[in-house]
Amino acid sequence: MADDLSAVAHFLYEAGTLKATKRTGWWMAGVRDPESVAEHSWRTSLIASIIAKLEGADPARAAFLAVWHDSQETRTGDVNYLGKKYGTAADPQAVTADQTAGMPEVLAETVRDLVAEYEENESTEAVCARDADKLECMLQGIEYLSQGYESAQRWIDNSRARIVTETGQRLADELLKQGPLDWLRTALGETKP
Repeated sequence: MADDLSAVAHFLYEAGTLKATKRTGWWMAGVRDPESVAEHSWRTSLIASIIAKLEGADPARAAFLAVWHDSQETRTGDVNYLGKKYGTAADPQAVTADQTAGMPEVLAETVRDLVAEYEENESTEAVCARDADKLECMLQGIEYLSQGYESAQRWIDNSRARIVTETGQRLADELLKQGPLDWLRTALGETKP
């Protein structure tokens, strides 16, 4: 391979900062140590693949879009909705172009195209990935609510209202019927109290 991979190596270190970048909206709900952007992105990718498969779309493509959907936050941080009210939001496509500068063009173009597809929200896979983003936030809110963070209900309600796919809506309804440890009780053969 003749391409210089130094920019790719730089980005991999940069991407690692998402493991320590907290999702700031949860602080308003009183969560002292909220999930990181990397944790959110991982589960969002998993959910995107599930929604896409059940919607008849390409699950790998939807998961791929979801993996990259918040990658720009290495440079912008996680700006919550209130923070966006007071400043101009960074253009994810412009940030991505900066992040991929110097990478082998085949890779840079792929990443730029993924971010553009997600932001344009026109492909079925992008719609599934965006629904996964909302569903993951709702799911995280349910988990925080069960830990005693009553203010998380706002995030649950707002996220649920923004889900558009039939599969996403049905899955949201099912998640709302269950508790975060119901899966464990089922796996252990216990009955729900």
